[in-house]
Amino acid sequence: MKSVPVWIWYTALRVLLFAVPLAVLLIVGVNPWVSAAVAALFGLSASLIFLRRARDSMSSDFYAARHREKPLVHEDAETEDAAIEHDARDR
Repeated sequence: MKSVPVWIWYTALRVLLFAVPLAVLLIVGVNPWVSAAVAALFGLSASLIFLRRARDSMSSDFYAARHREKPLVHEDAETEDAAIEHDARDR
């Protein structure tokens, strides 16, 4: 079974770190604007403190994907390119 990518875990945890405090504050009866602001500040602070390892892993994955030594080429792409070149030579 393939593991879930880090960015999905990180995004889900960030949403939870915002949504749970927001829901609690709204249930208690705090003004919606104040609830959203407090929940956003809590979510940002908690993610900076508790999600450091996931954030570092995700950023290194993005960097590796962006700075590949050799571009990813699929077998189908090579076959299609060969067919296009062959067709161009025949014309």
